[in-house]
Amino acid sequence: MALKQQLEQKLQQRLSPQQIQIIRLMELTNLELEERIKQEIIDNPALDEISIGSDGEENSLSKEEDIVLNDEGGNNEDLSLGDYFSEDDIPDYKILQYEKANNENYRGDIPFVGGSSIQEHLLEQLGLIELTDIEEKVAEYIIGNIDDDGYLRRPLQSISDDLIFQVGIDIDVTGIEHILNKIREFDPAGIGATSLQECLMLQLERIENSDESIDVAKKVISNYFDAFSKKHYDKIGKTLGLNGEVLKRVIKTLTQLNPRPGSAWNSSYADTGNQIIPDFIIEDNDGELSFTMNNSNIPELKVSQKYIDMFEDYNNKANQTKDRHDALLFVKQKLDAAQWFINAVKQRQTTLSKIMTALISLQREFLLTGDEHYLRPMILKDIAEVTEFDISTVSRVVNGKYMQTRYGIYPLKHLFSESMLTSEGEEVSSKEIKKILIEIVENEDKRRPLSDDALCEILCKKGYKIARRTVAKYREQADIPVARLRKEL
Repeated sequence: MALKQQLEQKLQQRLSPQQIQIIRLMELTNLELEERIKQEIIDNPALDEISIGSDGEENSLSKEEDIVLNDEGGNNEDLSLGDYFSEDDIPDYKILQYEKANNENYRGDIPFVGGSSIQEHLLEQLGLIELTDIEEKVAEYIIGNIDDDGYLRRPLQSISDDLIFQVGIDIDVTGIEHILNKIREFDPAGIGATSLQECLMLQLERIENSDESIDVAKKVISNYFDAFSKKHYDKIGKTLGLNGEVLKRVIKTLTQLNPRPGSAWNSSYADTGNQIIPDFIIEDNDGELSFTMNNSNIPELKVSQKYIDMFEDYNNKANQTKDRHDALLFVKQKLDAAQWFINAVKQRQTTLSKIMTALISLQREFLLTGDEHYLRPMILKDIAEVTEFDISTVSRVVNGKYMQTRYGIYPLKHLFSESMLTSEGEEVSSKEIKKILIEIVENEDKRRPLSDDALCEILCKKGYKIARRTVAKYREQADIPVARLRKEL
């Protein structure tokens, strides 16, 4: 086989480190940007915040002082990020349901939690029981391993190993289990369980009721847990020889138990100050929509005048020693980085503003009314065409950011949906169909829940041409279980 050499020209575009940083800034929420700016100010002494003087004037650089030391640092042209990213990078949008509120602050129904965690709540109760010093330390270690749902998911042997190697306490699994059982007597009921089955049983054991349904419920959890979790209630009833009334009381008892006893103290929003912080605030002024960026805590930036003076001083020295030359390069590097960062933040703000303007324009009716019937079909490509940004740029700006409206707080992703055609040829949003699907399921006979085929037939009668597999997809996206799991007695 003969070897062959040939020349080949290829045109490749690669992202520079600065372009990568701009992309990352686009993805940040305002809260994350605030932290990023604070860190940049710490890392780069040539970057300063604009302060307000005693006369009320900003002590910022004038345009003459706002210098750029090289072309790379001052390039503030819009980047076409789509040249480097494919549509495979665009995240799938899941449909979430949001409660609406219309209060004077337009804050919406924002999930929040109390000031303490489930671990702190348990530690408070730990101080009310009598334990030896060793037992108390073991109990504290166990509580520290209980997760936010209230479960102890680590094997007791692993905890025993940790205690001897990390704390110097030699205690076997039996001793740990003895202390764990004391913790399981704390509130809330079910705390410290190692599985859902054990969690439910711990709660049943707390119920002081002589009704036979409690004993039967314990038997169901102990011996028929798999059938119960799959909602095979009829099968359970026949196996245990229960009449309809007793079975109904048993199922009611079990379904009222809390599968996540720690959830009342912990929330996914706890890390953001107990609430979602919107990135945009949309206002309705007599039918005219406008928005502001919620960036009041983001500092204004300037290049340090001290470092500019230092650069000019080193640069004007006639006798350039090696140390002075190295110092000049260091100062120049910091000034370049500071100016580039300022330009990157400005570019981020400009890009976000253009995209938000397009979103408001295309979804005006929904933002004015809060009615999802007016949520028009819209995909990332629609915004990309209006703003002349690439689809990947739009995706990165939209992802993870929230807007505050008079009807509540929504993620920007909520504005996007696929289009469907009615039997009359009218284009409607898939979100509208999902809303109707939810309403149908809410009003169905829970003793005979509707199958996907039946749901499909109802939607078709309402004028929505939709396939059964699409109904199944929308049902899953709306977190609606299959018919068998929706069945109630």
